[in-house]
Amino acid sequence: MPSSQSATLRVSDQQPTDSEVADEVLGSLAETPPRLPSKYFYDEHGSKLFDQICELPEYYLTRTELAIMQADASQMAQHIGPRAALVEFGSGSSLKTRLLLEALEDPVACVLIDISAEHLFAVTEELASDFPHIEFIPVAGDFTQPLDLPEPSRPARRRVVYFPGSTIGNFARGDAAGLLNSMRRIAGADGGALVGVDRVKDTAVLEAAYNDAAGVTAQFNRNILVHLNRVLNGDFNPEAFEHRAPWVSEASRIEMHLVSKKDQCVNLAGERLSFPKDQVVLTEFSHKYTVEAFAELAAESGLGVARVWSDPAEYFSVLYLEPA
Repeated sequence: MPSSQSATLRVSDQQPTDSEVADEVLGSLAETPPRLPSKYFYDEHGSKLFDQICELPEYYLTRTELAIMQADASQMAQHIGPRAALVEFGSGSSLKTRLLLEALEDPVACVLIDISAEHLFAVTEELASDFPHIEFIPVAGDFTQPLDLPEPSRPARRRVVYFPGSTIGNFARGDAAGLLNSMRRIAGADGGALVGVDRVKDTAVLEAAYNDAAGVTAQFNRNILVHLNRVLNGDFNPEAFEHRAPWVSEASRIEMHLVSKKDQCVNLAGERLSFPKDQVVLTEFSHKYTVEAFAELAAESGLGVARVWSDPAEYFSVLYLEPA
């Protein structure tokens, strides 16, 4: 049970500047095909929309991973060991983090990293209130970039990076390998990484998960334009873009697209951009893996698979990785 000790909450704001966002977004839109970095889905409203997506009947990922955590968090905690410091990439609502923290023996600290500062701080305050014996350190920043991660006040026996939600699938293979390398460096020789991975499965199941009947994923996809309008003084008309999310078998991934419904020009960060009718703008990858394929990717980054937990249908897996 949590003690009555007051929670310690330190805030580290390392968000990119508007100028850095502008350079990244305009550079991405200049690529062929044009794309938008998926991390910019996550302003406060985008984070709330994603929480809604996680509750949709078509979106099996969250409930399946939650079921794995409910069944096996105690085994995961045994692998991690006592007095660990947890570093979570892309913390979101941290529902699964709660299950892991409850199972861990005397966790020292939890460093939560997320690009959406408002959402991050609200979630961290709730966690700190519910787990007053743990030091929570929210870091508002981009976990794909170098960050100065604060050290906890109490020494930890090991660092473990927690990356749930199959967010690793949102990265191209080379970028995913780079992220796994970053996890290995953060964890150190005695640490590890606990990573949620969505599995390859029937195409109809996959496409339904990203094209829900209620249209929440379409709202989430278009919200990236709303967010960029606000941050970069843009005038995107979100309704002038259609949401599509096809399965691309040769790349083993769902691709989220915004497709221009007409010839249009948009002002963004002082630049005028053209989007012809049917122009596809790539907003997100969602790679799906077999356990064997992900193990090969992890090995390229110097990590070995120590343990795998899966649901009975093998829709999803949580893997504990250790430096090889």
